[in-house]
Formats: sequence, structure tokens, C-alpha cells
Amino acid sequence: MNNIVIGQYIPRDSWLHKLDPRYKIMGLIFLLVALFIIPIRTEWPYLAMLGSLTVLIFLLIITSKVPILKVIRGFRPVMFLLTFTFIIQIFYYNVGADANLLASIDLYFTWASLGAMILILVFYFITKKYIKLGFLYFLVVVFGLFAVQHFMPSNWGLIASYKANLYDEALIRSGFLILRILNVIMLTSLLTLTTMTTDLNHGIESLLRPFKVIKFPVDTLAMMLSLTLRYIPTLLEETNKIMKAQASRGVDFNEGKLKDKIGQMISLLIPIFIISFKRAEDLSNAMEARGYEIGARRTKIDAYKTTFTDVFSLLVAILIFGAVLASRFVIPLYL
Repeated sequence: MNNIVIGQYIPRDSWLHKLDPRYKIMGLIFLLVALFIIPIRTEWPYLAMLGSLTVLIFLLIITSKVPILKVIRGFRPVMFLLTFTFIIQIFYYNVGADANLLASIDLYFTWASLGAMILILVFYFITKKYIKLGFLYFLVVVFGLFAVQHFMPSNWGLIASYKANLYDEALIRSGFLILRILNVIMLTSLLTLTTMTTDLNHGIESLLRPFKVIKFPVDTLAMMLSLTLRYIPTLLEETNKIMKAQASRGVDFNEGKLKDKIGQMISLLIPIFIISFKRAEDLSNAMEARGYEIGARRTKIDAYKTTFTDVFSLLVAILIFGAVLASRFVIPLYL
């Protein structure tokens, strides 16, 4: 639960914290679009563009004075999914005719290897709660599942045989895809880690203000988004408290049969829903007591003033977006 960083705010005295939220959100959008329009190709110009954007994102994290480990910790909830995607991509991607074969591994699915894999999985599920480096342990287990199919004799009850071919193109494309996803996570996490929810609310409201012409409820949408981001860390904190309280009563969420785990999850979800409704009721009462009314015109305590840093940062993001967009048409002419 503590690994989810989206929605959390870390106060620091950095230029990124002081940046106008309107320009920060627009810059984020341009950088995200630039990431997604880079073609997934193996040619070095495209790899250089993705690498340059990755370096830029790390520079933003460093200059924001936000702990880099805090941002990287946000990868953990998706690492298992990314690992599975990476493995599938490198072995089963349809490569071109000019791809170079890096390795070809003969795998034999036998009754003996099946039994060995079952034993490995049982051992993993029993021991994983005692291992601190859970992700690395998971990678070792995945490697072991392939290793037993390769090294065990093929004449011990052969069921099927197949080859796992590793091509350079598949490896590069898989790494390209995973790095792009990690960059998106870092950028979105950096926005919430350096911007208070009230500032996000004001920034979104200001950017969506032109839609008021068509009677779009901009104020309501901005408030909903800011409250959602605000209460993500709150609900995670309450969930941790409930899990610790139930653990002190002997509940173990990592053990038990499927029926027991379903009961444990229900015992966890019901208090969370009750707390969520209670928090929502308290918040609505507090907003009503302070005169909040949906659709009413309101003034702001802080008036945002555009500075040179705001304009320069947005221009840099626009230039990066423009360069990446232009490269989609220029680079193919020279390849």
C-alpha cells in the first residue's frame, strides 16, 4: 500500500514546487504526448529520443528535491505485470526478416519438469513472505521455471517441446515499451508529489475554463479530480491501519485457502467502505459549513502570477514535443 505515490505531496523548496500549476499541467501533457508519439523502432535516433527524455525526467526529479527512491517505489505495484509483459514480448514478438538471433533455447515440457515447476511454485508461495527483496525473488523463480524445462532430460515423460528464440529486435522493442511506461509513471508521480491538491484544482479549473461557454461543469469536475487525488493517500493510510489491526488479531493476508482469503478481503473492504462514506459525509458537512455551493462563483485567496520560469518551462516542453513530432516525418527520410 505504501508503494502507491500518486496522490501524495512532498513539500520542498524547489523551482518545480513553485511552478504555476497551470503551466506544470500543460508541460506534463506535452511531455506525455511526446513519449507516446515516439515510434517503437530499433533505429538509434528513436532510442536516443527515448533515452534523452528519460534523462530529462531524472533531472526533473533531482532538481525537484523529491527523494528519487520515493518515485521509484511507485514502480512496485506494476513490476509483476511489466515483467510478465517483457517476457512475453521478447520471446513471442513477430520480428522482421533482418532481425539477429541472439539465443535459441530448447525447452522440454515433461512430466518431470512439470512436477519440478509445481514444487518451485509451492516453495515460492511458502517462503516469499520471509524474503524482503520480493521482486528479485520472483525473477529468480521465473528463471527457475524456464531452467528446469531446459536442463531436465527430455526423455522423462515428454509432453511437448518448443524453442524460445531471443532476437535483438524483440529485446529492444520490449525494453522500449517498458521504459516508456516507467517514464509515464515517473512524470505523473512527479506532478502530484510537487503540487498540492488545491493547486491542482485551481490549475485544472483554469485550463478547462473555456469549456464554460458550452455550459460544461468545469468547477465541479476540477473539485472531483482534486478530492479524488487528495483522498488516495488517506484511504491507503486507513487501509494500512485496518490491516495492522487485523494482523494483531491473527489475520494473515498472505496465507490460507482461497475461501479464507476472500473472507479476509471482505473483512478489509467493509471497514474501508464505511470509513470512505464517513469521510465523505464529514467533508460535505465541512464544505457546506464554509458556504460551498456547486456552480456558485467563487474567488481565490492566492492569485497566480505568470513568471519567466513558468513560460520558459512550458516553451521547453513544447519544443520537445515539436521536435519529437517532426522527427516522425524527418527521420524516415534518412533511414
